[in-house]
Amino acid sequence: MRRDRINSSIEQLRVLLEKEFDKHQPHSKLEKADILEMTVRYLRQQRQHQTKNTLFIQKNLQDYDHGFSTCLQETVSFLAAHKLGKETQVKMLNHFRRVGNAIHSLKTAVPQQPPPSCQSMRSQTTQSSSKQLWRPW
Repeated sequence: MRRDRINSSIEQLRVLLEKEFDKHQPHSKLEKADILEMTVRYLRQQRQHQTKNTLFIQKNLQDYDHGFSTCLQETVSFLAAHKLGKETQVKMLNHFRRVGNAIHSLKTAVPQQPPPSCQSMRSQTTQSSSKQLWRPW
């Protein structure tokens, strides 16, 4: 029964990643070790890709935040220099505050850490499928 479970899981991996396997070794019979190795390689590539995307988004948000801060400073200087009405100054500053809060909310929504590790994904998978697994012990 243990071997059947192992073989079934390896077959499920092969089916899930069939397109990826065909890119590297089309029309070849894969051994179990090949399927496991290619699965590990694929998961590492996916994690690396997600990490790069997260870093890219964080950098763009930092650049935007810096530009927004510079624009806000320029606007405050302009308002002070041109003596616009108090009501106009307050409206503009409130507008910038609302936009700044929206940016802050967006920044906190982006993960500051790399994507979840395989460990956390494994625990999620185990929790969701633990009801389906039969264990003889």
